Amino acid sequence: MKYTKRNFMMSVLGIIIYITDLIVDIWVSVRFFHEGQYVFGVFTLSFMLFGTLVVQCFSYSWFKADLKKAGQENQRCFLLLHCLQGGVFTRYWFALKKGYHMAFKYSSKTSNAMEEQVDPHKEIIDRVTDLSMLRLFETYLEGCPQLVIQLYILLEHGQANYSQYAAIVVSCCAISWSTVDYQIALRKSLPDKNLFKGCCPKITYLFYKLFTLLSWMLSIVLLLFLNINIALFLLLFLWSLGVIWAFKKQTQFCTSKGMELLYRIVVGFILVFTFFNIKGQNTKCPMSCYYIVRVLATLGILIVFWVFPLSIFNSDHFLPISITIVLTFIFGIIFLIVYYGIFHPNRNEERKYDEVDGMSVQRECRMRYFLME
Repeated sequence: MKYTKRNFMMSVLGIIIYITDLIVDIWVSVRFFHEGQYVFGVFTLSFMLFGTLVVQCFSYSWFKADLKKAGQENQRCFLLLHCLQGGVFTRYWFALKKGYHMAFKYSSKTSNAMEEQVDPHKEIIDRVTDLSMLRLFETYLEGCPQLVIQLYILLEHGQANYSQYAAIVVSCCAISWSTVDYQIALRKSLPDKNLFKGCCPKITYLFYKLFTLLSWMLSIVLLLFLNINIALFLLLFLWSLGVIWAFKKQTQFCTSKGMELLYRIVVGFILVFTFFNIKGQNTKCPMSCYYIVRVLATLGILIVFWVFPLSIFNSDHFLPISITIVLTFIFGIIFLIVYYGIFHPNRNEERKYDEVDGMSVQRECRMRYFLME
């Protein structure tokens, strides 16, 4: 467990993507209001505010827990910073400041006196893992809905301005980065987890997530053209199933009941878009069921569009979109099979149980019950 220069550069890239994503979201929302598209402007702002509000709640809760564990008093300045939506920036400041020292100036030869204290590498790695998880929450709560909205507008009008193209590109980058970065940070923070070795596992995992996400988002966009009420009902139904599953699994991620309830709500929202292991247990059966339902839902949407073509939708776009949906989903499943069949870090481990992503970890840390697939 060592924080390296490469890890520091990844943290720097993370804050750059975070700030870029924030700027583009504000730019797009202002553009919508300026052009009189108030509904899209309100949706864009709502998802952005909802995502950042949830992230600030988790961030402040973790700050309180860390201070209490360290025997320190609760500092009101942290509460003020989070109320001003500066929680993530505060965490990045601490992580980059400490990370730069550990990556470029820290020497193990001069740290013998610190051996009995908390490992400084472990401390910064835990901070970076917290940040990665917060970015993951923010991405799926705000980035995925934003991408659906931008794709809907693009297909509805057949063209988009530079701000919308920028929003689509940045959203794809943010989703891809946060998904892979969290998996890397998580495995580095947990000593009983094997690390990704080389670029092939990371790229395979990235394509598995990206292709399955893109296929599902395009399917949702088509359903929005068919009937907005039906689309919202389906998304609400899937969210409800995700929340029920989180309650059934009795997640134990947070120390307070209120934050645990919020966590399960967030779990349901993320499960609308992608699958992940919420408790570090065997997920082979739940994952299979999840993607079977995804196949049925996608095929159902495509069949309805073929049977009942819509005059409001450009039919010239439907065939290439349908082919894109089918191909991206097939490629996503292929990359999933390749990842778990060849590149998964735990594949060669001897375990008592047949697990997809490992058992509950032994080291006491915040992420012991959250293992994203």
